Amino acid sequence: MRLFDVLGPVMIGPSSSHTAGAARIGRTARQLLGEAPVRADIGLYGSFATTGRGHGTDRAIVAGLLGMKPDDPRLPDSFALAREAGLDFAIHPVELRSAHPNTAVLALEGPTRRLNLSAASVGGGRIRVTSIDGVAADFGGDANTLIIHNDDTPGCIAEVAMALARRQINVASMQVFRSAPGGEAVMVLECDSHIPAPLEFQLTAVPGIRKVTCLNVDDEA
Repeated sequence: MRLFDVLGPVMIGPSSSHTAGAARIGRTARQLLGEAPVRADIGLYGSFATTGRGHGTDRAIVAGLLGMKPDDPRLPDSFALAREAGLDFAIHPVELRSAHPNTAVLALEGPTRRLNLSAASVGGGRIRVTSIDGVAADFGGDANTLIIHNDDTPGCIAEVAMALARRQINVASMQVFRSAPGGEAVMVLECDSHIPAPLEFQLTAVPGIRKVTCLNVDDEA
């Protein structure tokens, strides 16, 4: 058990799962989008939907979409700040099957990109991303992470592994998800070091790779 697990996150309250975790979901979604969103459809499931307003879940997710961390004192004012920033958002309950009770489903649009993401706040301010653009996933967003959408064809995994090895980037964990054999797949690689931006452009040129996203936890969204 880590010290963080005992003390909990530094945050604006009242709840580590409903507030701090919600802010992290929003901020991680913004980082994965790769630009400031201009539209956000935010679906809340389970406890997020029934008690979220009282815990500030809705304001926390919007704050995260604006790039705020869970301890940002501006978090309670996120709705007004979103209007000032030109972020058009809608928040509503959703029904899901077999989902964590603290789950948010986000559909984001930026000036040039779109992202659909589902994520759950699992306690202590920690989150798990459970799907990206309709493909299942499972990562926490607390490590430097490379997310690759690709065709489920031979060679893609090897190309990514070689590109990381040439840059001496060590992979801490790797998961591969796919919608169906031969369909769309997602690789999620958590890395020990910063993922350089040129690697994103290099991998995008590989045949069979559709989209590459770098989530560096030390980057400011």
